[in-house]
Amino acid sequence: MLKIYDNPNKMEWSNLSKRPTKSLAEIETKVKPILLDVKTNGDKAIIALNKELDHFHSNDFIVSKAEIESAQSKISDSLQNAILQAKTNIEKFHIAQKEKFVPIETMEGVSCWRKSVAIEKVGLYIPGGTAPLFSTVLMLGIPAQIAGCKEIILCTPPNSNGDIHPAILFAAKICGINSIFKIGGAQAIAAMAYGTESVPKVFKIFGPGNQYVTAAKQLVLNDGISIDMPAGPSELLIIANETANAAFVASDLLSQAEHGEDSQVVLLCNSEMKTNEIIEALKGQLNDLPRKAVAEKAISNSKAIIFNDLANEGIKFSNFYAPEHLIIALDNPEQIADLVINAGSVFMGHLTPESAGDYASGTNHTLPTNGNATAFSGVSLDSFVKKITFQQISKIGLQAIGPIIEEMADAEMLSAHKNAVSIRLKTL
Repeated sequence: MLKIYDNPNKMEWSNLSKRPTKSLAEIETKVKPILLDVKTNGDKAIIALNKELDHFHSNDFIVSKAEIESAQSKISDSLQNAILQAKTNIEKFHIAQKEKFVPIETMEGVSCWRKSVAIEKVGLYIPGGTAPLFSTVLMLGIPAQIAGCKEIILCTPPNSNGDIHPAILFAAKICGINSIFKIGGAQAIAAMAYGTESVPKVFKIFGPGNQYVTAAKQLVLNDGISIDMPAGPSELLIIANETANAAFVASDLLSQAEHGEDSQVVLLCNSEMKTNEIIEALKGQLNDLPRKAVAEKAISNSKAIIFNDLANEGIKFSNFYAPEHLIIALDNPEQIADLVINAGSVFMGHLTPESAGDYASGTNHTLPTNGNATAFSGVSLDSFVKKITFQQISKIGLQAIGPIIEEMADAEMLSAHKNAVSIRLKTL
């Protein structure tokens, strides 16, 4: 159960912020051979790794059109409608992120502008081991589609029969994704990063995953493949005071704990009485969970911390921890929300569960974990585009800016740079 810490001093914050992850060196020793195997042996390696790691014994790991088309009939109408409504909300939020770039005249005759250009080939990794995350298909496929990515590849692990959850295939279909492969883990990242006889090589890889998937994404960076962010095991921090509903807070803690045994949840509260009330509610709800064993293990890696002043020490600790998800369970969450500087996504008030962002509110649930929210943003429309700058200089502009460039190039002793301006000025 949650271990309670009472007003820890700042010297203890580093230890309290440690995630239950294996060392990167330990993980890399297992991931590197997989990457090399796929890079060297292509489809042959994928087939062997599917058998070894996912117990999927087949030489065919490409999802057929028939499998995609038949998926819809295998899920209920109510789930289809829920997925379609979530798609609508996610589309609205991400379409609103489109930017209009207007040329700026930095000085007379010198115009500069910028435009967004879609990344042509992207790879989406959809976890499907302990839970089929069809919601992640929406979170990645929708902005990729809105951005205009020409080729979208999707990899997800099958079960031992070679089946992919039909909701994943349905979500892919409504996002216009047709290139789907039955590959999971580090080998899926390798297939998209290096390409195989069957899997096209992509320019950028997206998607959350376990520690091995995250390590694989970070390692392929060394080979020039871009990734969205380090997005590993899920985590949640909740700031709650005496106004919080203990049952609500307990349910939110468990909603993240059930993701995986290496997930972590943290409760910050200003009252020992409320903290104990939340823990009791958590114990009661835990017994009713189908994934009790998974959540119980994650809870054992988690903690409750009492800070008398949540608006001061509490929010400072939260920013230090830099959670993937942050819930502010207060009557007036705005007072603390303005102080948030490190978090992947923030959920405000008593009626905003984190699961709203996981599924259907519209925001993206692919977020930085393990403290990476100090420097990384979650996935957005911007993640699927490149920003290219343009500039154009007229005769008047060159006469105005030319001497400035010449002076600076001369000072840096780059005479060819200077001459590129001088030779033009002489013709005017």
